[in-house]
Amino acid sequence: MTRKRRRMWLLLLCGLGLGTATALTLTAFQDNLVFFRSPSDILGGVQAVPPERAFRLGGLVEQGSLERATGADGRPAARFRVTDGAHAIPVTYAGVLPDLFREGQGVVTLGRLGPDGVFRASEVLARHDETYMPPEVADALKRAGHWNPQGGAAPPAATWNTLDPGRAAGPPGPRS
Repeated sequence: MTRKRRRMWLLLLCGLGLGTATALTLTAFQDNLVFFRSPSDILGGVQAVPPERAFRLGGLVEQGSLERATGADGRPAARFRVTDGAHAIPVTYAGVLPDLFREGQGVVTLGRLGPDGVFRASEVLARHDETYMPPEVADALKRAGHWNPQGGAAPPAATWNTLDPGRAAGPPGPRS
């Protein structure tokens, strides 16, 4: 075998190894990626979610929907609804909720959607202050027609699930 042919085989094997490593890495990332979705994306048919796939569900904790209980194993449990103003999805969570978790506040939950339409959360993240709004929640509010950025600042979190879509283009009302 000539020197030129040996180099060609070496380059070919290196390229094959690099391609295989890239394909394996991308496959591993695809299995671990977790996407954010709003209730309107799921219930409105915008994005179909396979039942075995974990994803993030975000929006607001609907006013009057929070029910706290103690599970059979003695751990705290909670049932609540996550809404983006247009649609709401029931959520169950077994564990201690974050200190900032309240009705009317922004929340992002990680878990799976069951065949019965109930989202079973394995992790709950609450909004960290009065002015922060996750970009995904802001996008969901814009898509649902509940906030027009040209009309002013985002409405207060406590009003997101009770907004009048006709007022969405104007400035936000006073805080309660």
